[in-house]
Amino acid sequence: MADTPAANNTVRKHLSRISNDVLRKCALKLDTGAETLVEEFEKEWGPQMGDYSKKLVEFCCSKALSAMCGAIDETISDGSFSRFTFDMMLAWEMPTSANEESHNCVAKEKEEKVSTAADQLHDDVSLFYSDLMPLLVDRDSSAGEDAFVWLGTLVPLVVDMVNGRFTFETLTAPTGNRLHFPAYDKFLKEIHGCIKHLQTQETPTGVELADDEFILHVEGTASSQRVIRHIGGTSWPGRLTLTNYALYFEASGIVSYEKALKLDLSKDTQQTVKPVATGPWGAPLFDKAIVYESPEMQEGVVLEFPEMTSSTRRDHWLALVKEITLLHRFLTQYKVESPLEVWEMHSRAILGIIRLHAAREMLRISPPEPKSFLIFALLDELPKGDYVLYEIAESLKKKLTGGSHSCSASSILRNLNVPQHCVVSCVEPKGTMDEGEIVRPEKLLSLESAINQAREEAKEIDIAKSTTDGLKEDGISESAQVFMGLLDPLKSLVPWSRAILTWERPMATCIVIVLTQIVIYKEWFGKAISSFLLWVVAKMLQARRKGILEKQDKIIIRTGSDQTTMESIVSAQIGLRSVHEIMRQTNIALLKIWSILVSKAPKHANTVMIVLSGCAFVLAVVPFKLILAALVLNGFLMTSKFGKCMQSEQGNRRLKEWWDSIPVIPVEILDKETNKSE
Repeated sequence: MADTPAANNTVRKHLSRISNDVLRKCALKLDTGAETLVEEFEKEWGPQMGDYSKKLVEFCCSKALSAMCGAIDETISDGSFSRFTFDMMLAWEMPTSANEESHNCVAKEKEEKVSTAADQLHDDVSLFYSDLMPLLVDRDSSAGEDAFVWLGTLVPLVVDMVNGRFTFETLTAPTGNRLHFPAYDKFLKEIHGCIKHLQTQETPTGVELADDEFILHVEGTASSQRVIRHIGGTSWPGRLTLTNYALYFEASGIVSYEKALKLDLSKDTQQTVKPVATGPWGAPLFDKAIVYESPEMQEGVVLEFPEMTSSTRRDHWLALVKEITLLHRFLTQYKVESPLEVWEMHSRAILGIIRLHAAREMLRISPPEPKSFLIFALLDELPKGDYVLYEIAESLKKKLTGGSHSCSASSILRNLNVPQHCVVSCVEPKGTMDEGEIVRPEKLLSLESAINQAREEAKEIDIAKSTTDGLKEDGISESAQVFMGLLDPLKSLVPWSRAILTWERPMATCIVIVLTQIVIYKEWFGKAISSFLLWVVAKMLQARRKGILEKQDKIIIRTGSDQTTMESIVSAQIGLRSVHEIMRQTNIALLKIWSILVSKAPKHANTVMIVLSGCAFVLAVVPFKLILAALVLNGFLMTSKFGKCMQSEQGNRRLKEWWDSIPVIPVEILDKETNKSE
């Protein structure tokens, strides 16, 4: 029997004002009484569960959202969903009256600091936040990061719990890392608007989309910016469409678009999508294009996104394509085969892309970093990101984040009238959760722990990388061309050496391995060196007999090519940029080694000392010739097909993350005169 209205309005002194208000609203949404909700919660609650008030708020909010998600389209339109869910975050952050009092005290102490920081940021933030800043004066109406991520565990519409903290940092950077209701409401409505806009997009010409294929981005239409496909020296404008399975390019015809070219992103093949420079007549003048390459195609498909200054559009498309590619790689790698689970992961990726669109609409002047909103792109770059992917796959198998409740990602898309796979409506999930158990945060502790660990290590690596930003890049002299020209005679050795090392010539590789092992085991190093020196002498005598000095008394370095002047300039710039990067990375490597030697990074120094001590012990006990023979044999075996199967991709990733986390010693460059005066 439902409680009376008076009972619903009863104030519970241990709860904060906002918690009481949320509890009352939850009861109204569920058409029951607040006391009934409390009694239902107390039947399940135990002291071991932790904070009574916070758990009560979580329980009531999950029950209410379960009912609201069925009509989420209407509640977003009338604004009730944004107001209610924002109040939920505030109640979760301040569940008790004691929390509310302490929060008010802290807010008053920080009020002056926040206003000062807002003034300093005013010139740098986007126009959206600048216009809203006068409205953001009520410190009690702002939510924090933990509350925002918690909401993502309940309903993954505004945020996904996997990248929620990165999304929050991006959205709240101009407002002191606090989320205010005007910004939250605007973001939610932009998400809703983006979904409706994408649903109105036309299907590519001559293409019948799959039942679970959803259009995610379109450009090249009359109302959007141009997209150009380059084929050799010709250029074709057209419309480019991205779905959660493929890219479709339709060349513009006289009246309508031609039949679409499909670039599949879902197949487990060796297709790649990467940035490339292009321009008129195929000249690599502008770095604003992408190229799609696949073993199934004879040549790559080059698509350019023209704009006046930066390559923001190209980078945006590249990020979206990468997200879809990584989604299908995840499904294949972790063998996610259940149609319900597959569509759930598709839905989460789709919502992530939609959130990115919404954020770009809000922050037009300063577009956000795409990976802060894209789940798989973020985890591909994040340290220990593969651990998080594993935990996501496990949570799917345990039905913790699947489409078995009304507030899952797939259910949200269905309730927003998004077309989807028929399996969602025709397959009944096994072991469906009870409504009150939509999300149990304690059941997601393993996933949350992996996410937090990855985030902390990402911060550590970012700090380490920031120490390399101040390194000065010196110029490179024109002697680089002479140096490369002198190395030309040695280029013929590269294909031969590569063929030996990669087992392209198995017989020759086996002969080299046997000879190397014999020389090492017999300790014929002197004989091997003497043989090499005699071979050099023989080559010198051969050159003298042929009279090479008389025929060619100087070395000619040819810098000309079949390229135009502009193409040569661009090629030179790319080459110089590559050499610059090599020198910079070498300097960073030397500085990292120095940091280890002087223990600027104690944790890494300890690891290196332990490894060096172990190596010293092995060298002292095992004959060196056996160690050297084993290393050489291992080097050849690792390049064989058998060795490649045994290589650990995860081990290489761990080593790279360890190296990236080493901070470098600062470098200060002084003029000679300054040094003398000091």
